[in-house]
Amino acid sequence: MGSLFNTFVVNPLYNILIAAYEFIPPHDFGIAIIVATILIKLAMLHLSKKQIESQKKMQELQPKIKKIQKEHKDDKEKQTKEILALYKKHNTTPVSGCLPLIIQMIVFIAFYRILFGMKGAEVIVDSARLYPFIHNPGTMTPTLLGIIDLHTPSPLLAVLAAAGQYLQMKMMMAQRSKDTSAEKKTPSKDADAPAIQDFAEIMTKQMVYIAPVMTLLIGFTFPGGLALYWFVSTLFMIVQQYYLTHTKKSVKAS
Repeated sequence: MGSLFNTFVVNPLYNILIAAYEFIPPHDFGIAIIVATILIKLAMLHLSKKQIESQKKMQELQPKIKKIQKEHKDDKEKQTKEILALYKKHNTTPVSGCLPLIIQMIVFIAFYRILFGMKGAEVIVDSARLYPFIHNPGTMTPTLLGIIDLHTPSPLLAVLAAAGQYLQMKMMMAQRSKDTSAEKKTPSKDADAPAIQDFAEIMTKQMVYIAPVMTLLIGFTFPGGLALYWFVSTLFMIVQQYYLTHTKKSVKAS
């Protein structure tokens, strides 16, 4: 399994990093990580869009799910069947938006494997990993702009990654609050719909703080290159989320 992971994940990523390092001035490994991250996010653009849409759809279905849970609170089997039928009707599932996150974690592990083998100011490029069409620069310096060491923990990048994570979570919660407010203004046909937030909603609010703290702890523990990857990836998601939200608003307004 390890050899397959290296062949299909680690080695392709390694080649992208070396190619970016070699061909993009000023031949900086941090810039190579930024370029590789953007390329990966662009390749996942469709999946990420589906993830955001899936989260939105699941949020919209929550009142109906609560209604089913209340109507069949004494019959868990019936409750499960009704909820599954609801998911099928709206062509969604709770896990339908998980694939981009899984891919992001796989890339995170691949970055870790690459950075783990980098020691010292000058790193010898592993020619055995390179594809024939990728030029071997011989050695490279694993830093960002020649200043921040990327194979050791970087407090600065850790803080930036955590701040980006916090901003993204706040944006998600702000949009969720707007949607909830809009639903409250619309008269509901279900007079018995529960008004108290369920456990999932409470946990979502807590994640605004839990996710950035976890990111900060990881950033202070793992190589700085991982924090850089997470920071750039989060920034990309913030821009994408902003664009999709405002594009939909423009379409509705027209």
